Amino acid sequence: MFIATPRHATYRPSMTRRLASVDALRGCTVAAMLLVNDPGDWGHVYAPLEHSAWHGCTPTDLVFPFFLFLVGLSCALGIEPRAAQVGQRAALTRAALLRALRIVALGLAINVLAWLIMPGVHLRAPGVLQRIGLCFAATALFAIHTRPRTQWAAIVAILLGYWGLLALGGSLEPWVNLASRSDSAIFGPLVYQIDPLSGRGHDPEGLLATLPSLATCLLGLCAGRWLREDKLKPLLTGAMAAIALGAVWSLALPLNKNLWTSSFALWCGGWAALATLLFHWLIDRRGWPAVGRRFGVNAIAAYAGSELMQILLPGLGWQEALYQRGFAGWITPLAGPHIASLAFAVAFVALWWLIVYAMDKRRWYLKL
Repeated sequence: MFIATPRHATYRPSMTRRLASVDALRGCTVAAMLLVNDPGDWGHVYAPLEHSAWHGCTPTDLVFPFFLFLVGLSCALGIEPRAAQVGQRAALTRAALLRALRIVALGLAINVLAWLIMPGVHLRAPGVLQRIGLCFAATALFAIHTRPRTQWAAIVAILLGYWGLLALGGSLEPWVNLASRSDSAIFGPLVYQIDPLSGRGHDPEGLLATLPSLATCLLGLCAGRWLREDKLKPLLTGAMAAIALGAVWSLALPLNKNLWTSSFALWCGGWAALATLLFHWLIDRRGWPAVGRRFGVNAIAAYAGSELMQILLPGLGWQEALYQRGFAGWITPLAGPHIASLAFAVAFVALWWLIVYAMDKRRWYLKL
């Protein structure tokens, strides 16, 4: 539903309400998601906006982990303090599970709509919103019902356990790794990609790899507690330790977003924590403008709305004409097809900034 909420407040130590820096970082992350997900031409994606082909980590690969980290961090700021109040746990649990269910349902509905409308698209079960919903549900339960020591133990157990599962599963190569094989067994053809030669499937938001994604969320939960309690030195130390440990671990277990390897979860979690600290220091402490906040306070509306738009444009046959006449037709002769594709993506983000700006001015916020 759409509801009106108060404007953000300035920073106060140990505050438990909304931080402008968190909204700003979430908003910048959502804007980056739209930028990398919506090029004008998938055959000519601007190189810095490409994901790693398999092993490795580009800046684009950091975008979704940042969002999941912020899901956990928001649980620390919004749910955990209320869970400490007498008689609140049952109500918080119901609310969190219902919200998670709505997020998953929205993701499934978007996938069904894409299957019905877009030419050549097959039905897919997993997805970005589905993973967000599952990770939010589990992280909220940890925030409500467990102590910090249990949460840290869960992070260690998940990352080491997932590493062990991948090792027992054999190769980490495409199609034959354990995550892809499990997705094929669970979802059958309802996955993102199917290898035409072997018939095996793979989904970058598959079920098994949601386990280390949960660890990313839990890292955000622990970082958010430090932020809430104004413990910035542990936050900085933890961020640097996670980056270093992820880098060292990658020598044995490569960074890989598709598999969401344990090293990748730590590496991205560390950078997300560092970004959180930077935004907090500049915005909440130094008074810098909260750039990106309007995307941040309407993150679901911006992401889901942009996905619907990218379904309807090609589904109605408008995408190609819009791209050719508005961008490629005149930009490609001047700067090449990659710049034309980038220009479309930038314009797409700008359009959605205008939408969330108008929503924010009217104090309309979509809350699932």
